[in-house]
Amino acid sequence: MNNSQSKITGHLDIFVANNEDEFEGSLEKWQDVLIHGDPEGLRSFGKLLIELANLDQEIEPDLPTGAREHIHLQPDLDISKSSVQVIAGRLDAKGTGNFYDRYIPKTK
Repeated sequence: MNNSQSKITGHLDIFVANNEDEFEGSLEKWQDVLIHGDPEGLRSFGKLLIELANLDQEIEPDLPTGAREHIHLQPDLDISKSSVQVIAGRLDAKGTGNFYDRYIPKTK
């Protein structure tokens, strides 16, 4: 999915919010990833994710076996200047279909 021109149109802002709250005498911390955009920005992001999902990694000549197709979204180039860098990618590896080791599936 190499393309030097951004596929994101419209306005898209992606950032991490660090949260904390006291609950029953204990301080709990968590992070949220917030994705906000205008209709055009959200549609173009959705379209990019669908293209990534539909991509046949097996026929990508520049993608080695065991690698995963991914895209980089750069602040001030693809997404807002206030965004963090984003990498969206496939979980399944070319040739094996394996997921990376740190992945823990949801329980339900």
